[in-house]
Parts: sequence; structure tokens; C-alpha cells
Amino acid sequence: MNRSLIQAAWNGDVDELLKEIDKNPSILHAVALEGSETPLHIACFAGHVNFASTVIKLKQEFSRELNQDGFTPLHIAAACGHTEIVKELLKVDLGLCSIKGKDTKIPLHFAVVKGKVEVVKELLLASSDSVDFTTARLETPLHLAVKNNKFEAFKVLIQHLKKVNKEDLLNFKDIQGNTILHLGVSMKQYEVVDFLLNGQVTSKGKIELNSLNKRGLTPLDMLLMFESEAGDREIEEILIKSGGLKSENPQSPTYNHIERRNHTDTRHENPRSPARNLSDYFKYNNLKDSPNMVRNTLLVIVILITTATYQPALSPPGGAWQDDSIPSTNHTISTKSHIAGKAIMGTKNPIAYSIFLFANSVGFYTSVHMIYVLTAAFPLQLELRISMFAISVTYATCMNEIAPTNYITFGFIGISIALPFAIPCIIMLLRNYLNKPRNVLPETSQERV
Repeated sequence: MNRSLIQAAWNGDVDELLKEIDKNPSILHAVALEGSETPLHIACFAGHVNFASTVIKLKQEFSRELNQDGFTPLHIAAACGHTEIVKELLKVDLGLCSIKGKDTKIPLHFAVVKGKVEVVKELLLASSDSVDFTTARLETPLHLAVKNNKFEAFKVLIQHLKKVNKEDLLNFKDIQGNTILHLGVSMKQYEVVDFLLNGQVTSKGKIELNSLNKRGLTPLDMLLMFESEAGDREIEEILIKSGGLKSENPQSPTYNHIERRNHTDTRHENPRSPARNLSDYFKYNNLKDSPNMVRNTLLVIVILITTATYQPALSPPGGAWQDDSIPSTNHTISTKSHIAGKAIMGTKNPIAYSIFLFANSVGFYTSVHMIYVLTAAFPLQLELRISMFAISVTYATCMNEIAPTNYITFGFIGISIALPFAIPCIIMLLRNYLNKPRNVLPETSQERV
């Protein structure tokens, strides 16, 4: 395109446009043949109403041209929120509302994504059927409004659906099988859920509360599968009060009763102490807490334990002797000999130090074992195993070095050798024992019954 023409479009200079046309009457025709960006596209982006209106009068064909990005001038004006330019374009051809651009999006889609409420109203007024159009991912304008947190545009669309009697679109599913309620719940948009289920705009019963997406999840499942956040309880209450169920046989009246009881009892039974409520809030829930989140939490805890139990190897409790001391017969008070660098606690109270040494080592090697288990599927396994082995050897060497007596030293050597192998076996045996099914009644009693 002519550089002067581009500059005139950016500046909205109508006089310059007319001068260029006087110089070359076919200049706009030449631009049309290029099949790329036109002066009208630029004017719609820059928001120059007079310039856009002049170009439309001179070359109406530009209003239907797609630029290299797949946008018509109306797409651009709608996305930018230039309402007056939108009106000028719609005067030319109401069919512009239905032209599909990139990802098969029409101008209404872009106006909704950007939250341009006034433009949304104009486009719906010009073409009430544009609300039916979907993107390449089967997203309706409602889906786009929820996904992009444009609640005001969402309300305008809902009101329009009721006005034109198209409330069946409320349950339309995108390419993943999600309705707008699925999206609103999964994105924790309380205002969307409340507006759909408690608002006066949508007719009661129009929303399919227990619709399944392609993963077999209802909106309530979508809420429970994600990490709990502030406001989740309110959304959950709205869903359950309206009849929302989990996907496990949602038609079952028994299931419905149990679900309602589980949620309503906690609200209406005798008030519990704040400490109990706080405990329940932080309690592990296999429906809300994802395995990945639990693993990450355990890794943090285990690393903290490893750090805490490794610290005595560097700084033993009570400190270490700073000098060598050999008992002298000249003193009336007998003192134990000690060597610099050895643990003071081990010299003064060997039994307590031995208990501490054993318990601390159990904690350290157990946490190392847990790190091994939790990182089993991680990349760079060889490097990780080498580093864990090295830190275990370092711990054993340091603790052995600060042990003040030979029997503690030999005892710790045995612990260091045995624990890394014994802990996994002991844990496995304990887990199998605890998970082993037990008969409540003796066999003879069961036979009689």
C-alpha cells in the first residue's frame, strides 16, 4: 500500500486521502488488488470515524476484506471498542456481523473477549442470530465471556438469549464438552454461577446442572477436583442447593440424599469449635487435593525434615568441645576426659546422646527414603541418586566423627549401615500389616450367624 495512504489512515487525515485519490484515482482499487491491509482496517484500529466513513463511501468492498491476520474492519473495530465505527460499518451491510475470521470467529466474539459491552449490544441489535455462531473450538460468545472473565458482557448475552428465546444455548458444549456452568465453576467465578442459578434472568430449570463433559465430570466434580480456594464453599452451596451432583450415579436419590446430608449437616448441626473447623478445613481431601499437589507438599515437608536432622551433624546439641582435656590427679574434683570436636552431650550423658543419635538417624534416613520414593518418576535419576548417596555418607561420617566414645562410634556405624536398608523393609511390613483385613468375629461365630 502507498506510504502516504498508510500515514493518512493512521492520522485520520481525510484531506490527505482525497489528495492521493486526485493524484491517482485508481489508488484504492490497487489496494484492493493487493489483498492485504486496507486503509479501512487501519482507520478502524486507530479509531478515526470520519476517515473510516469516507473510505466506506469510496470503496464499500473494503468492509468485507480480510487482512493477513484474518480480520475484517468490523472485527478490528469491535475488538477495539470503537462503537461509532461499528455503527458506520453496519449501515453498509448487516451481513458483516456473520463474516468469520481467524478461528472462525465473528466480530461479536472479539467484542465479547475484549469486554466491549456497548459494541456487543450494537452487534446483537444488528444481528440477533450472531449469538448462535461458534468458534473453531465450538465456543459460543457465552463461553468466551466466561473464559475471559467478562461478566458484564456475559450478562448482556444472557439477557439477549432470554429476549430472543434461545436459552437452550445455555447448555451448549464446547469442544471439550464443557457448558458455561462447567467453565464458571472450574474458574471459580462465583458471580457467574450465582447469576445462572440464583439470578432472575434465566428461567428456573433451564440450566442442566449435572451435564457431563467429555471427561465425565459434572460442574460439581469440576469444583471438587481443583485445589480449594476462598469462595469455593459458597459456590459448592449454590450448586448443591440447586440440585448439583457428582458424576457417580447422579440419578440416584440415595446419593443425592447422602450428598445433601454431608453438606447441610456441617452447616446446621451444633456449632463446632473454631479449632475443629480449622482442622477440617486443612484436612486432606482426596476429591479436592490432586496427587501432584500432595506429592509437592510431601516433598517440601520431607526436605525440611532432612535439613533439620542433618543439622546435628554440623552442630551437635550442646555444642562440641573446643580443646582436649585429660583428667589430672592433682584436682580434688574428678572430670571426664574429652577431645576437641567431640559432642559435649555425648561425653556428659552418653545414654541420652545415644537415644538422640538413633532417633535422629531414623528421621534422616526415613526422609531420604521418602525423597527417593517421591522423585521416582523424575528425570536425571542417576544424578539424584548419587547426590542422595553422597549426603547420606556425609551424614554418617560427620555423626561418627563427633561421637565421643568407642561404643557410641561402633553403634552408630552399625546404625548407618543397617538403617538405609532396614527402613524401606520395615515401612513395607508395617504398611502391609496395617492394611491387612481383620475378621471382627471368630470363624465359628460367623458360621453360626
